[in-house]
Order: sequence, then structure tokens, then C-alpha cells
Amino acid sequence: MQGNKRRSLLIFLAAILVLTLTVTAVAQTPTPTPTPTPTIEPLDEDEDIPPTLEELLTPEEEEEVEEPEIAIVDTLDLTVYNQNLGLVREVRSFDLEAGLNEIAFTDVASRIRPTTVHVVSLTDPEETILLEQHFAYDIVSTQQLLQRHIDLPISLTTRDGEVHTGTLLSGAEDIILANDDGIAIIRLEHIQQFVFPELPDGLVTRPTLQWLLQTTEAGTHDLQVAYLTSGINWQADYIAMLDPENDGLSLTGWVSVDNNSGATYENARLKLIAGDVAQVTPDVAVMAEEMVMRAAPEPQVEERAFFDYHLYEVARPVTIGDRQTKQIEFARAPEVSVEREYVVEFTRPIFVRLGSAITDPNRVTREPMNAEIRILVMNEEASGLGMPLPQGIVRVYQEDVDGSAQFVGEDRIRHTPRNEEISLTLGRTFDIVAERTPTAFRQLGERHIEETIQIELRNQQDEAVTVRVIEHLFRAHDAEVTESSMEFEQIDANTIAFEVEIDAEDTATLSYTVVYRW
Repeated sequence: MQGNKRRSLLIFLAAILVLTLTVTAVAQTPTPTPTPTPTIEPLDEDEDIPPTLEELLTPEEEEEVEEPEIAIVDTLDLTVYNQNLGLVREVRSFDLEAGLNEIAFTDVASRIRPTTVHVVSLTDPEETILLEQHFAYDIVSTQQLLQRHIDLPISLTTRDGEVHTGTLLSGAEDIILANDDGIAIIRLEHIQQFVFPELPDGLVTRPTLQWLLQTTEAGTHDLQVAYLTSGINWQADYIAMLDPENDGLSLTGWVSVDNNSGATYENARLKLIAGDVAQVTPDVAVMAEEMVMRAAPEPQVEERAFFDYHLYEVARPVTIGDRQTKQIEFARAPEVSVEREYVVEFTRPIFVRLGSAITDPNRVTREPMNAEIRILVMNEEASGLGMPLPQGIVRVYQEDVDGSAQFVGEDRIRHTPRNEEISLTLGRTFDIVAERTPTAFRQLGERHIEETIQIELRNQQDEAVTVRVIEHLFRAHDAEVTESSMEFEQIDANTIAFEVEIDAEDTATLSYTVVYRW
């Protein structure tokens, strides 16, 4: 019996030893373990909910996947006309109460036209009404404060530290105070500091529109305000680089906005109107408010037709400070075909009344004249342009032999639509001279004269040139050329033009006879 028990104990100990060795071997030799299929069990109400993906993300990762926050911000639109006129349109948010509200709309242009102000609530346009408006433009200044404190107590400190207190009697030149000791007169240049008890009613620190609004809906209202202001203007400036051969140029156009309206326009959507806008009625403001806003990355300034004018819209927000001139490129034409022309024009267009005549034979000067230099550009795509060009000054440069650009002249152009010719008068040539001489003048009757003109052209250049001679038949409206030494172009009833070819270092002469009746 005891032998059986001893045998069973030995078997049990041997089994434990074998099991221990097996576990150790398994731990030292890793084997792949199959992944169990997860099971979904309902969560207990008291059990913690696992964190979401957003909660597990790091701050950097969260910024990458988070949708951007959309915020409603105030907007500012500025339309500038090239007639010292601007249209300002703003949207600002105000907290209004149901009923009457007094609102101060600050930072308006000091040269605003108050009668053109138009206010509408974009939040509740039907039930929000502007009842009263007052434009406060008495800006705080030393003189304004002194004028408003006449017969009131003030205090001042002089440069030597002496303090004076009393009733202000005058502040126009010297300061006159009434105090317990009598009348004190202090010169302005001796005063270091004024102390006033309060800011008088009616004085503001900046131009302000003060409104009385009535609304039925309380809460935040987006108010759109539009008004006209003077003191802001724009013009086009052009830089042209003329080729050495004088048959082409590159053109860059710049918008120059000159702001003296008394306000700064921060991040404004800027539009420019080219054209002569009538300002007799306030319809301009209504018309300009109908403009559609667009944004285009290229070009920097987009041009399009608007009404019977042309509108140029800057594709990015622009900040224009008060008393500041801002320049923005709006046109670029790298290769434009041009023609150079020499012009002689002794007379001016006719200005006499119908039925009258100029009968003085010596009316036109007989001094020699150097021919004008003109550059002709056709504003069409075939010539490298083909864009509406607003009025402005074109400054022309030409590259010298050493590569430096030299200024050769400037001229002003009018509003020029597509397919119209541009003529730039740059100056007078040194080597082409013309001389005009009346060779005959006689009275044919009481209202009937005849005149013969001779024009001599001298070319001192080393190459042949063509000179355009323009003659205005200025003595009377009824003018008839009866004889001419060469063919001419009849531009209008009182203007003719000759194309005269002159060889190098040579002379050419033309003559014509004209009969005037009145």
C-alpha cells in the first residue's frame, strides 16, 4: 500500500517537471498567434465611452483635418470716378433694440456729400427705417475747444510751470482769463498745456454720421451704407519704351488713385470708372450701387463695359490711406507697332463766326517752325493693343546705345476705345524746318478774298523723310482751294493736309491758292 502511494507521488512530480520544461521552451521560441475575431457587446451605462478619433488626434493632426471656421466680416467697396468723385459702400454690424436706436457711424470721409447717404438693413430691410441723420464734422482741435469754452472755466499751464485757472473770455489770439485777481492775458506761445473740464456737445474726434433708426427686430443687423464723396480721383499713367528703330514700343499702364477725401479705405474692393459721368442728379449713386462684384486673379485689373462707360476692377483688396496716392498696374502690352510722323501745322482750326472773316493778311506768323514729332498707334489687336485705354499721360522713353533709357517726351491721351488711333506729340525735331509765306493776298469783292500760300520744307537729316503739312483754312467758313502744286487730302471743310517727301539734306516747296467767301 505504501509502495503504491510512493509510486503515485513520483509520477506527479515527474509530470510537473515535464510541464515546466515545456512552458520554458514555448516562451523562448515565439510562434505566430492568430488574431481573434472581435465581438461587439453593448456598453453598460456606467462604463466609460471610448475616446473618439478627434479626441485621439494630436493638436497638429487636428488642425489638418478640421474644417475652417467661416466668419461674417464687414465689407468695404470703393468706386472712383475720374471726376474727383468716389462712391463708398460699406457693410457694418450693429446691435439694435426693437424701437428707436441712436447710432454713430464713424470713420466716414470728411468730404462726404451727406445728401447722398443711403442706408439699408440687410437683416430686416422692410422694417428698419432711417428717421433722422446728422453729419458731425466739427473735429476736435485746440481752437474749437477754446471757442466752445468761452465764458466757461478752464485751466492752463505755462512753460515755466505756472498754473492759471479762470473763466475764458477769449482764445482767438492770446488767452484772456477772468479770475479772482482780475484779468489775465497769456500769450499762446507761452502755454504748454490746456485742461478743459469736458468735451463740448457737437465736437467729435473724427467725422461721424449720427442716425436715428427704427426697427421692429432686435438683434445684430448688417447695415449697408453707401455715399458719395469728393476729394478722390484717379487717372491712368502710361510708360512706353520705344524701340531704337522707332517702329515699335512696349506699353505699361498704371492706375494712380489720389485720395484727399479725409478717410482711409482699408482692404477695399476697388473699382474705377472711365467716362464723363453727369453729376446733376443723385442717380449716379443708385447706378453705381447696381455694380456686380467680381474677383479675378489675372490680370491684376479686370476691364469690362459698364453702362456707356468702362469699368476697371482691381482683383485684390487695396488699402488707400488719406492724403495718399496709390499706383496699380492695369495694362501691359509688350509689343506694339507704331509709326513715327513729322507734322507741320502753322495755323489753328477756324473759330470765326458764320458770316464773318479774318481779313488781316499778316495774321499768321512768318517765323520758321521745326516739325513736330508724333508717334501714331492704332489701338487694335493686330498692332499689339486692342483694349479700352482711359485718359492719362503717356511718357515715352527710348534706349540709348549704352543701354540706358532716355526720356523723349510725353503727351496726354483722351479716353480711347478699341480700334481708334492714338497720336502722341513728343516734341519738335531739330533737323526739319518749315517756313510759311503768303505770296499773294487780294480783295476780289466786298465779301470775297483770295490768298496764295507757299511753304518751304528743309530736311537736314542724312535720310529721306515724309512731312505731313496740315493747313487750316481759318479766314472764313466758305473756303475753296482753287490751285495747288501737289495733291492734298481734304480732312474737313476747312482743313487740308499734304504729304511731302523730302530727300536727305534737301528742300521741298508746296503752294496753294484758296478763295474765301462770307
